[in-house]
Amino acid sequence: MSSPAFNATDPAPRCLVLLLHGLTMLPQTMQAFAKVLEPQALVCCPAGPVQYPDGSLSWWPVDLAKREAALATGPVDLAQRSPKERARAREALHEAVRAARAQHPGLPLVLAGFSQGGMLAVDYLLQHPDAQADALALMSASRIDLDTWQPLLPRLAGLPVWVTHGRLDNDLAFSAGEGLRDMLHTAGAHVQWQPFDGGMS
Repeated sequence: MSSPAFNATDPAPRCLVLLLHGLTMLPQTMQAFAKVLEPQALVCCPAGPVQYPDGSLSWWPVDLAKREAALATGPVDLAQRSPKERARAREALHEAVRAARAQHPGLPLVLAGFSQGGMLAVDYLLQHPDAQADALALMSASRIDLDTWQPLLPRLAGLPVWVTHGRLDNDLAFSAGEGLRDMLHTAGAHVQWQPFDGGMS
């Protein structure tokens, strides 16, 4: 599946944004998010490698029945979860990064992700040996596999990161967003925190 591009008509884009969709979504659904980004950004939306029967996509497989059962008790924090097949997701993202940089050389690269896409962006920068980005934007995300992430956090030192999370998010707990923010502060990233009163970003 090709990567839709939004805000692509500006003759002089200031940066390149890879905008990563969340669980059971499609790249095209990210257009609304693209509108709130820097208007001079060239925004590309790569597709996750996992497809569900309804055609929606994810970056790694999730047992949706177990997820619904877990959410029945309230929103969750995934810091201690270790999702499988993340290596495949990291490689898919790396190929998207390589293709975007080849098409638009010289532009600063921002990795932006919603929910599962935000988790992947951090996981990629921490664990892929050739990963690099100039900034991160994380919307309604959570830490994952924190025991693995913890010793790798110095890789994020100095990185500008924007984190936003809704206080009424009924999927990923607001405390999960606060935990992500605090983890990034501890790593030495330059964090801008923007909570809001609604649900998802």
